[in-house]
Amino acid sequence: MSEAMVDQIRGASSVPRASSVQIVPVDPEHADARYCLAEYVAELNRRSARGFDPSVGATALPHEVRPPAGQFFVAYLHGDAIGCGAVKHNAGAPAEIKRMWIAPAARGVGLGRRLLGELEACAVAGGAHGARLETSAVLTEALALYRSAGWVEVPAFNDEPFADHWFEKATG
Repeated sequence: MSEAMVDQIRGASSVPRASSVQIVPVDPEHADARYCLAEYVAELNRRSARGFDPSVGATALPHEVRPPAGQFFVAYLHGDAIGCGAVKHNAGAPAEIKRMWIAPAARGVGLGRRLLGELEACAVAGGAHGARLETSAVLTEALALYRSAGWVEVPAFNDEPFADHWFEKATG
């Protein structure tokens, strides 16, 4: 991400802050989705002593986050992918929010909250009355966001080996 793009996100130019970012559904195997997921995994592995393998535990495989089973989103700033997140729809059960990531340089201006809102809206559109997510203790920014957005910490509801915290929220 270029310095000029970071300035635009942060409002240092005439471009509105987070409003210049578009969040759009994409196929989970699209190049931008794969780029964001690779950055997400790389960050988790840099920040934690535990190795993160996205194919183990509570997965978000392409067929699980592709309509009608779910939806994958990418956040773009002037055509560059700077974040992602996915929703897994579960008939008769809470939806799952998965693989939410914002580029480090784009954090702190409300993009994570905006992306989380899009993911929650997708869960509601899929018929869910609640959503769940799990996260690692090393992702302190994510923990703060979830708590401030009304997510409630609950006992573990899956066997995700990388997770330390599990959250739920009523969505509809």
